[in-house]
Amino acid sequence: MAETDAAPSLFLGRAGDDDVTLRLDRANRHGVVAGATGTGKTITLQIMAQGFAEAGVPVFCADVKGDLSGVSQPGQPSEKILARGQGMGLNMTPKAPPVVFWDLYGQKGHPIRATVSDVGPLLLGRMLELNDVQEGVLTVAFHVADTEGLLLLDLDDLRSLLTYVAENADRIGREVGHVAPASIAAIQRALLSLEKQGGQSFFGEPALRLEDMIRTNLSGQGQVNVLAADRLMNSPRLYAAFLLWLLSELFEQLPEVGDPDKPRLVFFFDEAHLLFRDTPRPLLEKVEQVVRLIRSKGVGVYFVTQNPADIPDSVLAQLGNRIQHALRAYTPAEQRGLKAASGSFRTNPDFDTAETIQALGVGEALVSTLDAKGAPTVVARTAIRPPVSRMGPATDAERASVMAQSPVRGTYDTPLDRESAHEMLTARAAAAQAETDRAEASEAQAKADAAAAKARDKAEREADREAARQTRARAPTRRASNRQSAGEAFTKSMLRSVGSTLGRELLRGVLGGLKRR
Repeated sequence: MAETDAAPSLFLGRAGDDDVTLRLDRANRHGVVAGATGTGKTITLQIMAQGFAEAGVPVFCADVKGDLSGVSQPGQPSEKILARGQGMGLNMTPKAPPVVFWDLYGQKGHPIRATVSDVGPLLLGRMLELNDVQEGVLTVAFHVADTEGLLLLDLDDLRSLLTYVAENADRIGREVGHVAPASIAAIQRALLSLEKQGGQSFFGEPALRLEDMIRTNLSGQGQVNVLAADRLMNSPRLYAAFLLWLLSELFEQLPEVGDPDKPRLVFFFDEAHLLFRDTPRPLLEKVEQVVRLIRSKGVGVYFVTQNPADIPDSVLAQLGNRIQHALRAYTPAEQRGLKAASGSFRTNPDFDTAETIQALGVGEALVSTLDAKGAPTVVARTAIRPPVSRMGPATDAERASVMAQSPVRGTYDTPLDRESAHEMLTARAAAAQAETDRAEASEAQAKADAAAAKARDKAEREADREAARQTRARAPTRRASNRQSAGEAFTKSMLRSVGSTLGRELLRGVLGGLKRR
């Protein structure tokens, strides 16, 4: 760290006999580090990260190729490096800043997780490469989750929510707009693709707490947060959306501080062109807003890319500090990029900017930073200082040793799976199924009871018919018996009649004889 006009500053290198520095009180005005492959961008990023850390400023940067991890180890400078440093008046004592390794996949660093709700439908749609209609359906799904109290933490939650929305599409469509089954299916397929790219590891809990990145150690040095991004680069959408999410979280959570004496955090966007490739207009507006306003939160954002032309003009205009390594201009597109890069600097009468950019050697850059009044300084051809930490990657054993001493060791390493939308919707479905099963069982029992009653009625009717048949079978015997009884009664009646007639005649004869006498 050096001082210019009594203001603390970061020493970048020498331009002839003059020191080239970056004022810390202007470091939150953002910047860009550009240059072709192999021109020294990573070393510049490394010396800036270590310089900010020594000034007590925490840093976040992505390690795209794996060689930035060497910042965690003291350097072993060669004689050439020692001579270069001594020529700049530097003490080249090997040392390393405090480093914490992070990895979305949890393999080369502590896992970084965010909940689905934290990411939101806009960035998630960016990750999933959805079209406008599909993003609208995803927004509807998030609205349903909010209104029905469904926590969206991981991809299982989102998948269950989408299934729920599809099953209730008619009702939801009447409330918030049509939900096409085809769009739901497309989002589900995109989620499957994201999961295969490792997205499942990113979504969940415990979610990252920003205070675990914005740290200083007991010596007052800022923590350098190094994100292992070599594997993540195979999923550029996930990489870009993750970095933008992190920047958005910083913007939303940090309080306003205006222009502090030094930044609260410096954020490096390596391979920044991935952030802006095929960027839809709403997302680009979000980037512009965050970059423009996060300065007042005390956060400096530095884009690292091959050509400044990779960055939209609306964003590039916000970047006051510029470090341009060599560019090659063989094609018409490269020549246009060279012209744009040279035109962004304040002209130095001592050289032609466009020609100098092409003539720069490894470890050289054109540098223009902001002065005390916030105006760009005249561009200077600068020999970038060498780092005192290692130039090259850390070994697996060294990385493991750094992680074992990490202040966040054990905080994020074990995933947490608490009750959320997936469990809640599964419970709802189970309860609904149980109610359906009870209704079906009740209906089945009613049918069984009706069948049993019908069977009883049929049996009773059969019994009545059988009794009637038996009655008819016995009926002839009774009639015969009755006929016999009637004949007997007639005979007896006749006998009684005959007997009665004879009796009367005999009685009349007796009485008549007595009368005659």
